[in-house]
Amino acid sequence: MRENTTEVVVGGAVLAVALGFLWFIGSATGLGGSTSGMDLKANFRSAEGVSVGTDIRLAGVSVGTVSGLDLNIETYRADAIFAIDQGILIPDDSGAVVASEGLLGGTFVEIVPGGSFEMFVDGGLIQDTQGAVSLIQLLMKFVGGDEA
Repeated sequence: MRENTTEVVVGGAVLAVALGFLWFIGSATGLGGSTSGMDLKANFRSAEGVSVGTDIRLAGVSVGTVSGLDLNIETYRADAIFAIDQGILIPDDSGAVVASEGLLGGTFVEIVPGGSFEMFVDGGLIQDTQGAVSLIQLLMKFVGGDEA
């Protein structure tokens, strides 16, 4: 009977660790319940490297994720929807920049705060956007000697 009790305790511990791991993965990837305070929209000339789940950062701190990314057939621009965390207020003249963590790093969207005293409301449109800069295009310009 002692062996059964030990097996049950070890099995319960393994199950608890597995459930904790699944909870951690769900919260880290944004698959858990939506706690976003508001959705913001933006459109980019190039959203290279951005996908659903990409971090939205303000001053280097994650404040949300990209919750939607589609191609606008009429303008041929990438329409993005940002799910911003609850309690984060962003001035309505802020900009959004697709940035890279480094040469081999990932991509994120940086919110560059403006100076307005008015804040975005749910569904607001970020008008000042800057798309991704392609490293390969920069290298080709450097090697080719283009001045543009």
